[in-house]
Amino acid sequence: MASGRRFGEAGGDCCGPREKRPKIEIFRAARRRLLLAIVAWPASHAATAFAAGEAPSGLTRWGSGAFRRWGFLVYDATLWAGADPQRPPLALQLTYRRQIAGADIAEASVKEIRRFGRTDEVTLAAWGERMRRLFPDVGPGDRITGHYLPGAAHFEYNGRPLGRVDDPAFAAAFFAIWLDPRTSAPELRAALLSRPDGG
Repeated sequence: MASGRRFGEAGGDCCGPREKRPKIEIFRAARRRLLLAIVAWPASHAATAFAAGEAPSGLTRWGSGAFRRWGFLVYDATLWAGADPQRPPLALQLTYRRQIAGADIAEASVKEIRRFGRTDEVTLAAWGERMRRLFPDVGPGDRITGHYLPGAAHFEYNGRPLGRVDDPAFAAAFFAIWLDPRTSAPELRAALLSRPDGG
């Protein structure tokens, strides 16, 4: 006979709703975990594939090259892009070969952007502070990947998101460090803009 209590109310007998409730909650928790795994799979797979050297979605691999300072290898760089490797969307991955503080990466980036003479010092200072908060310290084998999107720059560290800067001027200036004809590393630029097949 029904007791008159609603499903899930306290006070049921040993075979009543009280025992069914935990089973339903376990089922719901398992279903939530499964749904989260399904939703997260494409992003995690893309990050793993990119780390393994495969092309990000919609982009093809262009060139690779090494950046050296005073004879020491600092990082290896690889460019992924569409038909035009100097226009977004594109992705530039730097694989570091030395220990470098994130603050030094930010400072060097500001110094390179300043060379182009298109940005005032107030803006440069703001960009520098943003990069100091964004870039981590790196060591040999660590990867920072910059994604140049229309109107923004998105960064990853070893396949994990670092942050996004929704500023078209910053994005253009940052990737110009490697891709502008006036770059301080013209040999690396030439290597990045060449296709592996020579095309």
